[in-house]
This record gives sequence, structure tokens and C-alpha cells, in this order.
Amino acid sequence: MNSEDLAKKIVKILDSKKGADIVGIDIHSLTTIGDYFILVTGTSSPHVKALAEEVEDTLAKEGLEPRRIEGAQSAVWVLMDYQDVILHIFTKETRDFYAMERLWSDAPRMDLAGIITEG
Repeated sequence: MNSEDLAKKIVKILDSKKGADIVGIDIHSLTTIGDYFILVTGTSSPHVKALAEEVEDTLAKEGLEPRRIEGAQSAVWVLMDYQDVILHIFTKETRDFYAMERLWSDAPRMDLAGIITEG
């Protein structure tokens, strides 16, 4: 599975668990740390934790393990490093504070039409 397919799979998992404001950022031409950032907001710390667990469990069934997971204890910002795809799961307040979309505003966004369900 290439990095774009993995990013889309993660987006589908997050969408199925009601992750809010999902954004995919294509960073491959701007940095060597990965190809994509996926950003999502959970409605609460338990929701953030549930989103992280769902991604980890679903991908593990396909033999995909994260290189590392950070922030799972506090569950206000969980970072899951799948090498070329880095997932950031935030509470709304934390996402607003760190403003990752603004920091990476020069990076193109993934087209998630047809992946994310509306409403």
C-alpha cells in the first residue's frame, strides 16, 4: 500500500468513527519527515482516544503498526507515526491552539471528496 492509499484508508477509518474536520495535507514536496499529515478533531478526550484506538486496531489487522504513538495518555493531541503518513488527532482547543493548517498553509490539501461522508 502506498502512502496516499494509507492516508485515504486512515481518513475512512476516522470518518467512520465520526472524526470532525478531517484534513489531509500533502507534505512530500516540502519535507522529508513524511508524505502526508492527516488532521482530525475529536469531540472530547475519550473520543480522541477512541479514534486513535480504532486506527491502530484496524491497521494492525492488515499488519501495519505505527512507528510510535505519542500523547495517548493525555488524549488532547495524539500523534501516530505511520512513517510516510503522520496522523494528528486533536481536541478542538488543542487543534485551534497549534494551528497546524496555518503552519503548513503552503502545502496542498488532499481531495477527500468521496472519502468523507457529509453530515
